[in-house]
Amino acid sequence: MVELRYNAGNVRDKNIHKIGIIALGSHLENHGPALPIDTDAKIASYVAFNSSLLSGAKFLGVIYPSYELDEIDHGEHNTLEELTVNIRDILNEAKKYLHIEKVIIVNGHGGNTPVIENLEYIENQTGLDIIFNNKLIETEGPHGGSGELSMGKILNIIDENQVKNQGNLELYSEIGLYAFKEARQNDPGIDAGAKDVEENGIYLDEDYGKELLSLAINSVLLDTEKLLDY
Repeated sequence: MVELRYNAGNVRDKNIHKIGIIALGSHLENHGPALPIDTDAKIASYVAFNSSLLSGAKFLGVIYPSYELDEIDHGEHNTLEELTVNIRDILNEAKKYLHIEKVIIVNGHGGNTPVIENLEYIENQTGLDIIFNNKLIETEGPHGGSGELSMGKILNIIDENQVKNQGNLELYSEIGLYAFKEARQNDPGIDAGAKDVEENGIYLDEDYGKELLSLAINSVLLDTEKLLDY
C-alpha cells in the first residue's frame, strides 16, 4: 500500500487529517422572500468548508435531513430518529473511507439542536469523538432575520429586490417564527426572537454578516484545536 504523505501541503499538524468537519442545516424551509429555502445548509456549509481550508481538517460535506418541532410548520423536515440514524451512517462512511477519528458538526438550523441528546449514541455507534458546534444558532438571531439576511448577503444568496419585503410579517409569518404561537408559548427563546423582529424590524448589514461568519469559523477552528489536544 502506498504511504500517504500526511505532512504534505499547508498542514500545521499531520493529526489534523484525523478530524472531519461536516455541515448540518436544513434544505427545505421558508426564510422569507429574500433568502432561499436552503439558507441554513448553505451558511453551515460555508462555515464548515472555510474552517476545513483554514485548519486542514477534512471537509465531509453536508447532511441532508433536518429536524424541527411539530408546532413549527415552515418547511419539510424529518424525524429526530431519521436525522440521528443518517448522521450515524454518514459518519461511519467517513470513518471507513477517510480514516477520521474525530468530527465537528457545524449546525446552521436551530431545529436540529435536540439531536445533541443523541450524540452519545452516535459516538458509541461510530467510535468517533464528536463536537456539536452550535455557534451560528447562538449568534445569528431570529429565523430569517437580520443575522441570516446579512450573512446571506456575504454569500450572495439573497434576492436584492426582496430585501425590503423581508420584514413583512403578515405575508411571511415564518420570519422570527412570528406566527407560531404554540412554539412561542413553549420556548422563551423563540418568543424573544419573534418580539425582536416585530419591534425592531430587519436590516441588512454586511459588516454584521462578516462578523457572524467570522465568529462561527473561529469557533470551529477552536474546536479543531480541542480535538487535536486529545
